Amino acid sequence: MKKLIPVALAGIAAFAMTGCMKGADTKADTAKIADSIKAQEAAWEKGYADKDVNVLAGQYADDAALVNPGEPIATSEVDRRKALGALITDPNLKLNFATDRVLVASAGDLATSRGHYTLTMTDKATGKPVTSSGTYLTVYKKQPDGTFKAVEDAIIPGPSPAAAAK
Repeated sequence: MKKLIPVALAGIAAFAMTGCMKGADTKADTAKIADSIKAQEAAWEKGYADKDVNVLAGQYADDAALVNPGEPIATSEVDRRKALGALITDPNLKLNFATDRVLVASAGDLATSRGHYTLTMTDKATGKPVTSSGTYLTVYKKQPDGTFKAVEDAIIPGPSPAAAAK
């Protein structure tokens, strides 16, 4: 019986170590996630170019918030679609944006993306095209199907970090 105790303890220790090692093997590939978010944002930009509200609305989680300057925060799918629809129906719409930085949580369940944009739209007061630029910050959350969707998307007008650095 005394000989079985050390063998049992060794077996338990080995089992515990296997569990610890397994956890280490399942650490998220944050670089791969960051690359997929950059690719997703490129597709998002194409959705604006194509003026496809379904592609744009599909970037957001059900509980997401879209924050556009001077507009109410859109926190429902109906409100997000309305905001996006108003933007893409503008005949002067031209939007270019690029990712400057993506940070991914080590657990692989959350990520942020910050970038810069240039936007041309019709000025409501003059009816003429006006161009602005700024920064965006998007928070992504991993969905049950493994994809990442925006849960917070804020547009910040003003000089973007990329523009200021030049």
